[in-house]
Amino acid sequence: MKIIGINGSPRGEHSQTKRLIDAVLSGARENGAETEVINLIDYDFKFRNVCSICLQEEKCVYLDDFPRVYTKIQEADGIVLGSPVYIDLVTAQMKMLIDRMADGIQCQSLYGKYGCAVATSGDHAEGAVVTYLNHFLQMLGASPVGGVSAALGKDSDAITKAEGEARELGKTLVSSIRNKQKTPALEAFHQRYQEKFKDVISGEKPEWPMDYDYWVKQAWIW
Repeated sequence: MKIIGINGSPRGEHSQTKRLIDAVLSGARENGAETEVINLIDYDFKFRNVCSICLQEEKCVYLDDFPRVYTKIQEADGIVLGSPVYIDLVTAQMKMLIDRMADGIQCQSLYGKYGCAVATSGDHAEGAVVTYLNHFLQMLGASPVGGVSAALGKDSDAITKAEGEARELGKTLVSSIRNKQKTPALEAFHQRYQEKFKDVISGEKPEWPMDYDYWVKQAWIW
């Protein structure tokens, strides 16, 4: 079992957000998972330009690090997304990754995987960022199992307290993956998305041949 942590903080290894990601992964390792952390600040991503070449030729026009990172995400069984709050939302580094992964929504490219989210802030919006990151995972087909956040400016011990919660979250993530945990509400959400995109993908077959072939391979269209 492989679980990957994605750190959206521009402070990388020295960030408080990575402390929470590390705590989640520590709990996951205690339950037998193999883990890896990616600090997005260490990678070169270009902005998405909606050229749609990837939908037609299964390759990106940019020669950057995104395909390497996306492959790691797709090969993982679990994904931990983490970001500090920058003006009420995720950092530019995390948002760039999210935007580059947008095509995965119509393919439900993370279907069958599990994830969770962590966030840190000075004094507000950390909970909203956790909700946003988990919603993004859900839109790509993954099943979020929870989140942990900490407002560091309100409590000097907030990060330490949150690390304990994050470690337990890591154990929950492993358990969910191992037991293929099903939640009726999430399953209903994924079913609605599959029904929605089934018609879209079928109608766009000439323009999106790669996505159409993916859906056929998944036996969602036949």
